[in-house]
Amino acid sequence: MRSAAAILAGVLIATLAPVVGAQAADNPIVQAFKGGTPDIDVRFRHEHVDQDGLARDADANTVRTRIGFVTDQSLMLSGRVEAERIDHLGSQRFNSTINGKAAFPVVADPDNTEINRLYLTLKGFADTVVKGGRQRINLDNARFIGSVPFRQNEQTFDALTLVNTSLPDTRLFYGYVWNVNRVFGDRSVRGEFRSNTHLFNASYGGLGFVKPSAYAYLLDFTDRDKANSSTATFGLRLTGKTAIADGWNALYTGEFAHQTDWADSAVDNSHDYYLAEVGLGTSKLVSGVNLTLKAGYEVLDGDRTRAIQMPLATLFAFNGWSDRFLGSTPAIGLIDQYASIGAKVQGISIIAAYHNFDAEEGSLDHGEEWNFRIARPFFGHLTLALRYAAYSAENTSVDIDKLWLTAGIKF
Repeated sequence: MRSAAAILAGVLIATLAPVVGAQAADNPIVQAFKGGTPDIDVRFRHEHVDQDGLARDADANTVRTRIGFVTDQSLMLSGRVEAERIDHLGSQRFNSTINGKAAFPVVADPDNTEINRLYLTLKGFADTVVKGGRQRINLDNARFIGSVPFRQNEQTFDALTLVNTSLPDTRLFYGYVWNVNRVFGDRSVRGEFRSNTHLFNASYGGLGFVKPSAYAYLLDFTDRDKANSSTATFGLRLTGKTAIADGWNALYTGEFAHQTDWADSAVDNSHDYYLAEVGLGTSKLVSGVNLTLKAGYEVLDGDRTRAIQMPLATLFAFNGWSDRFLGSTPAIGLIDQYASIGAKVQGISIIAAYHNFDAEEGSLDHGEEWNFRIARPFFGHLTLALRYAAYSAENTSVDIDKLWLTAGIKF
């Protein structure tokens, strides 16, 4: 497989070929590159997993390297190219999903080389930005559509997207997605979702105390073995913040969505999603510390045969960091009752969270989970982070403990 540098060089040469030998210093393509910016993003991670039922613990040491270039974004037409390579260090004492190490727990960071992002952006229409090519898409809080930034190989979308802001305080989004590049890499049978997908999202920020957004996500997976995962999801999300005293803010979020089968799906699918979350943010409780406290109740509907699914979501960010519910929502559904406390002090970010998981259908108890994270940036470019998750099973799974040490540097 060609190296990331070779792929990047090929793309740049192909892009610049029309202007090789051009004499005019004001050639627009030359000017776009002269006003552009290179970027480098390197992240090392050690991930340890202790999972009951498997004879060996996982210890994965991986490095992700991204090298990219974005042309002058102030121009009517701009572009970005970004190559990515993921390598393991030392022995592969983990199941990357494609290395055959089934005796170890899964750490879904396989070795991989690919073009992570490659797109053109057009700003030639009033209050409208059109983007075509391989890109990130994160809608609302990424509960249904997201880029999974935590994994070394993020999820990207081969898509045409439009964002329009011509109406006051309104953002209208449309995306047509013909391929999803998943975290497993292009050597995995689960590495891509070919699709004929349409994404609609509209939000309004003019109310002040609450921001509503409405969405319709029509996922049509065209590979025959994935057709039954095609769904249509229609939802409404409300999120807001209100000052209740000097230095004190009330936080609140509510969301409802309904999902049905779509396109060539041969299964009968009709399930709901609910979320209610309240919180309090303050800088007055402890001097020099910004605190955020939240409590929430989230329901993923199931009927014992199947349940609501979010195959294109940033799933790691929800229902605990142990990835217990990452593959799919259990057929008996899921109720997540959670609470968290976050603090920021002198550049240090700390968060601790507790989740209690129950079945939505029936009386089974999925278990509980504790999460903890501390992170701090240094020198404007380096970030160090420690993260821990401890899942204690009850009726439906096994205990899982995970520990992550991460160091990332960006220029």
